[in-house]
Amino acid sequence: MTGKRRLVAVAAMGLALGAAAQVRATTGYQLLGIGQYQMGMAGAVVAAPGDPMTAISNPAGLAWLQPQAAFSMEGFFPEREANFGSGTIGSHSNVYGVPALGWLAPAFGPHLYFGGGFYGTSGMGVNYQQSNYLGVGQSLEGYSDISFANIAPALAWKGGKHWSLGVAVNVAYETASFQQTVQTTTSPSTIYGLNLANSTSAFGLGATVGGLYELNRYVTLGLTYRSPIIFTPLTWQASHQDLSMQGGPTGGPGQYSAHLNYPEQVAWGVAWHPTARWTVSVEGQWINWHETMNHFNIYGPWNGTTHVTLPMHWHDEWVANLGLQYAVNKWLTVRGGYAYGSNPIGSQDLASNLILPAIMQHQVTVGATEQLGMGWTLTEAYMHAFQQSLSGTMPMGGGSVPIRTTMNEDEVGVQIGYNF
Repeated sequence: MTGKRRLVAVAAMGLALGAAAQVRATTGYQLLGIGQYQMGMAGAVVAAPGDPMTAISNPAGLAWLQPQAAFSMEGFFPEREANFGSGTIGSHSNVYGVPALGWLAPAFGPHLYFGGGFYGTSGMGVNYQQSNYLGVGQSLEGYSDISFANIAPALAWKGGKHWSLGVAVNVAYETASFQQTVQTTTSPSTIYGLNLANSTSAFGLGATVGGLYELNRYVTLGLTYRSPIIFTPLTWQASHQDLSMQGGPTGGPGQYSAHLNYPEQVAWGVAWHPTARWTVSVEGQWINWHETMNHFNIYGPWNGTTHVTLPMHWHDEWVANLGLQYAVNKWLTVRGGYAYGSNPIGSQDLASNLILPAIMQHQVTVGATEQLGMGWTLTEAYMHAFQQSLSGTMPMGGGSVPIRTTMNEDEVGVQIGYNF
């Protein structure tokens, strides 16, 4: 097997990076929770609203809170390793910041509440570099920088003593840049693969509807549906692309484009208050990744075709969340939780997702809120996602080579709030 054939065999696999969005936490590439109350509860808030960030999860929860505003900032620290068949390498991008801002106030008439906010809800990136790839005079580079933010104005109506309905409009913004190339280091140097490293952006629109019902003073039920967020095309001005060595086309300089939509999802939950101090919240989620991450089409000035299809083959994901909260006294509340998400990527599809390690499954969280006086609150949370690995094989010439990805995550944040 020649060096040229080897280097291009991995280039075909690496094109999966074109799906753009990366993993963050157990739910594919979206956050476990928005803001520090939600993260401390491990995302189990559909039936247990706690701050204005509720608008992104279940807008009906706004009707059960007092007027307030909150600002959250957290640091996200993933550790990722990958083996493309030539030894393990780590990513050089391991620190990310995630902001969120929410508010809530009465509006327009009795029993109506207006809220919402601006949220960083998902995104990440990788930066893999490997010189002397496969030992045949070539270098591998895999890079991505993805972000997703959401503005969600929401309106809630408390139609009775025991129930409320809410709706939020999801106005979203995403940016994406990525590159997966293998370059020969011998003269003359040749670059194979896909290079869309110039950052580009797109706008999207969707909606969330939800309801809350207080069954009795001990039990509250919650249900929410988030529609797909449909985005305008991501467009890149790019140079020559060369997928020829893996049986794909070449492409000339010009504009390349693709759609990356956000999936629809359903969440349902039960909150149990056995005493005035305790809250136990259980939640389930379904995320329709198959609809948005099964295939990824890149359109552009390809020779002989209008687009290239990248097979991602993500499965729908099921998520279970458990959150516990205890009011120690009127000044301090502590909380913790656990979340599990099924892996949307199978080992048979790892070769197409090696630079999208959306494999996290188990997370634990802790958090607390302190009443500072005069309406001010301070909330902190910490999340740890346990190390997860996935192994598979990648076609290489007439055979295959073993490949592997490994990942763990830590996240810590602080939130300042003010109750009016």
